[in-house]
Amino acid sequence: MSLSYCPIRVAAAAFSLLVAITTVQSIGVNYGTLGDNLPPPAQVAQFLKEKTTIDRVKTFNVNPDILRAFANTGIPVTVTIPNEEIPSLTDVHNARRWVSANIKPFYPQTQIQHLLVGNEILHWGPQNLRDDLVAALRTVHKALKLEDVTGIDVSTAHSLAILEPSETPSTSRFRAGWDKGILAPMLEFHRSTKSPFIVNPYPYFGYTEPKASFALFRPNKGVFDPETKILYENMFDLLLDSVYISMKKLGFEDVTIAVGETGWASQGETFEQPKCSVANAASYNGGLVKKYESGSGTPLMPGRKFETYIFALFNENQKPGSIAERNFGLFYPNFTAVYDVGIMRGGANPAAPNASSPTGPTPATPTPTPATPTPTPPVAAPATSGKKWCVPKPDASDAALQANLDYACGQGIDCKPIQPGGACFAPETVRSHAAFAMNSYYQAKGRNDFNCDFSGTGLITLTDQVLVVAHMFLEEIPCLFIKSYFIIRHLSKV
Repeated sequence: MSLSYCPIRVAAAAFSLLVAITTVQSIGVNYGTLGDNLPPPAQVAQFLKEKTTIDRVKTFNVNPDILRAFANTGIPVTVTIPNEEIPSLTDVHNARRWVSANIKPFYPQTQIQHLLVGNEILHWGPQNLRDDLVAALRTVHKALKLEDVTGIDVSTAHSLAILEPSETPSTSRFRAGWDKGILAPMLEFHRSTKSPFIVNPYPYFGYTEPKASFALFRPNKGVFDPETKILYENMFDLLLDSVYISMKKLGFEDVTIAVGETGWASQGETFEQPKCSVANAASYNGGLVKKYESGSGTPLMPGRKFETYIFALFNENQKPGSIAERNFGLFYPNFTAVYDVGIMRGGANPAAPNASSPTGPTPATPTPTPATPTPTPPVAAPATSGKKWCVPKPDASDAALQANLDYACGQGIDCKPIQPGGACFAPETVRSHAAFAMNSYYQAKGRNDFNCDFSGTGLITLTDQVLVVAHMFLEEIPCLFIKSYFIIRHLSKV
C-alpha cells in the first residue's frame, strides 16, 4: 500500500463521457499475505465466492498457490510483478520467459485480468526503475502477445505522490519532470492498449480532525473549488477528480481510471489516534462500498463505476511498521468480519470454514522494518513538513539498526553514499549508516510519522538553529544532516 488527501453534481459536457471506466459488478479487495496465521488460499477463494459479494482480487506478487486456488472460480485476479524484476523485463526475451513461467501455467483457468509491472514505482523507486518503467510496460505487453496470451491488461499502480501539492482538483497537475517525461508516454501506452491508469487514493492519509467527516463519507460542509464552482462532499471524489484533471492537462482524459488501493485502519498507535478506529474504518469502507454500488461517479466524471480494490482483505500480523499497518483488513484470519461494510451475502458474519485462527487481532511480533510504502497527499503540506528527519533512537541496538539498514537499502533507497568510497561512508559505524538509510527512506516515503517507526527504533527530529546549515544543504549533501546530528549528540554529552 506499499504513504494522503480529500464533491456537486453538475451536468458534464457530452465529450467528458469519453472517460472509460472498466465495467465491473461489485467491489474488489487487495489480498495480502504478510501473516503467519492466514488461511490457505483455497479456503479464501471459497469464502469470497460463497459468502461475500467481492468479485475480484488483487495481489502484490505472483503467488502460484493463490493462482491455483482461484482457478475456475470466475473471480478475476490482478497480479503484480515485483519491483526488482523491472529492469530485466525491458528485454523482450526475458519478458517472454517470465510470462511463460509465471502466467501461462495458470491462464486461462485462472482469470488473470491485469498484470501490474511493479507497485508505486514513481513514489519510492530508485531512478533506474522509474526510467525503465514505461519500457517494461511496453515489453511485457508485447511478450504477452508473442506468447499468445490475450485478454490480460498491463499496467502499474501509483500513489498520489505523482501529483503536485494542491488544495482543489482544478489546480492539480502531475509532478514536474514526471508529467511529460514518464506519465505522458505511459498514458499514451494505456490509451493504445485500452488498459487502465491505476491510482491508490487514500483519504486516510489526508485525515485531520477538522476534515474527519469529509474523509469518512459523513455529512460535512464540503470543500469548494472556486474555478469549477463544484462543492466536493467527500475526499475520495476530490482525489479522483484531481487525477482526472491532471490527466486532462496532458490530453489523456479519455484513459480509463481504476482504483488499485484505498482503505482505513481499524487500530493504530497512540500517535495515530483518533484516526484509527473500528468506527472510522467502517464509516470509510462502508461509504466507499455504497458509493461504488450507486454508480454515481465523481462531479467531473458522473455515472462512472470505477474498478476499485479495498485495502485489505485480512489483518496481516507480520506487516512491518506501526500497529495500523497490521489492521487494514476487512476480516480476521478466521474470516470473521472486523466490522460490517455490506459485502456479506445475506448480511451474515460467518465463522471460517475449517479455520482455527483467533477471532481477534493477533499482536504482531516486532520487526525491524518500516511501514509499507504509502501515498503522499496532493494537498499542501504543513509548514514543518520539510523540517523533519528520521534518526535512530539512542537506545536502539546495533542489531536492530543493521536490520533497518538492510531493509531500507533493499527497498530501493540509494545507499551508495554509505558504501566504501562514498561521501557518507565516514563515520564507519552501523549507527551512522543506519541513520542515513532510515532518513533517506523517511524522506522518500513522504515524511509520515510511521515511515520512521522501524519497530520503535526510529525517532523524528525537528530542525533547530544548530541544524540550519545542514537543512540548507540536505538535498545536495544528505549525509551532512546525519553527520551534524551525531556531532551535536556528542557535544551534548561533553
